[in-house]
Amino acid sequence: MNRKADIIKGINEIAGQYSAYQIFNDWIQLMALSISNSLAIIHDAVWKEREELYANTIKKYSNRDQTKLHDLFGMLIETLDEGVDDVLGDVYMKGEMGSSVIGQFFTPFHISYLTARAGIDIERVKKSEEDIILNEPSCGGGGMILATAKVLQEEGINYQKRLRVIAQDLDWKGVYMSYVQL
Repeated sequence: MNRKADIIKGINEIAGQYSAYQIFNDWIQLMALSISNSLAIIHDAVWKEREELYANTIKKYSNRDQTKLHDLFGMLIETLDEGVDDVLGDVYMKGEMGSSVIGQFFTPFHISYLTARAGIDIERVKKSEEDIILNEPSCGGGGMILATAKVLQEEGINYQKRLRVIAQDLDWKGVYMSYVQL
């Protein structure tokens, strides 16, 4: 079963009043807001702002499309459970939601993986107990971070305890994509 293709198909089924690009943007924003607010212990002003943003975004869609967006979130979770991969970057590019006008392209995961594999001195990391610091100045969907985590995992290194990431992006879409996938 190809969940990535199913996600792209689901986004395209919702498209009509809004473009697939806008639906993708809304979808990742809704997921990020849901995750963030579900983890918040204190319901402060920031929490309330996120709730309002969620409500204003989701109300653009019919009940059927809202259900579809939730189903797509479930598909994403299932896909991420299969292994470390830049699912959202792949969906974005294969779904042709990118734009050469804004210059937003996502590196294919196998290239990110190769770069991470070549860039990590595994023997040094295994001998040391120090944290591994990864600074990602243009995180996009988090592909390089995910590739680094995958390499560490394959080498028996607990990336959840050892990897410290500093990630930023100029576009909220990239921030949301990284947040959701990480």
